[in-house]
Amino acid sequence: MTVTIDLIKELRAKTGVGMADCKKALEETSGDIEKAIEYLRKKGASLATKRADKMTNEGAVKNALSNDRTKGVIVEINCETDFVAKGDDFQNFSNDVAKTALENNISDVESLLKVNLNGLSVQETLDGLMGKLGEKIEIKKLESVTANNGFITEYIHFGSKLGGLVAFIGNKTDEALDLGRKIAMQVVAMNPMALSRDAITPEVAEKEKEIYKTLAIQEGKPENIIDKIVSNKLEKFYQENVLLEQSFLQDEKKTVDEILKEFNKKTGNNLSISKMVRFQLG
Repeated sequence: MTVTIDLIKELRAKTGVGMADCKKALEETSGDIEKAIEYLRKKGASLATKRADKMTNEGAVKNALSNDRTKGVIVEINCETDFVAKGDDFQNFSNDVAKTALENNISDVESLLKVNLNGLSVQETLDGLMGKLGEKIEIKKLESVTANNGFITEYIHFGSKLGGLVAFIGNKTDEALDLGRKIAMQVVAMNPMALSRDAITPEVAEKEKEIYKTLAIQEGKPENIIDKIVSNKLEKFYQENVLLEQSFLQDEKKTVDEILKEFNKKTGNNLSISKMVRFQLG
């Protein structure tokens, strides 16, 4: 079968792949459009194998929420260059992946790759995108969040390099959503290690104390005050790394916990945080 320019244009319209690659795919498949599409997808999979050692430090963090805000998904998808990451093809694919994970109640990457996305599996769609863009692309991680007795707020920082989800227990009012979004911004900006002090493992706390003690000794601090120094520094560590103890970005004279308590007293709500998730590209 003769590979005509109209046939090449048709394949390009369906796949978005360059004219030269479309022409070659049609020549290799005797002008069969469906086989040519499969050929291009396989090319993408082959490209991934060839570029397995390439670094994928660029990409995007995306999330998706159900209409009632009781379910949410956050996903990190990586590629090789910032140029590809900023392109519509990559951005649209990343948004579609987050929505697909949400719609199918997916909570891990392996399961996500098998579900349908626009008539193909996510893996097949990913392979096709790699063939089109010429870069290794991978879905690095995924996490789902559920708010059984409340709601979820989200924040994606400009450029899609950082993102977070926060699940709350309490009534979903406009005021609560506004505060919730500010707290999601806090999680993204301040990168807390844990929601509460109790969630910091004893191993982490002991490691910090060991570091502070070593530094105090090296600085020649009197032995009788070293324990006090270590205790004070550990307290500061908690204040900087525990979300509820961090200074609230919108009012640094108060902690996040104090802001929540004031909000509840003022509104009669009973708002509390049940989970937080933060993804940072790379």
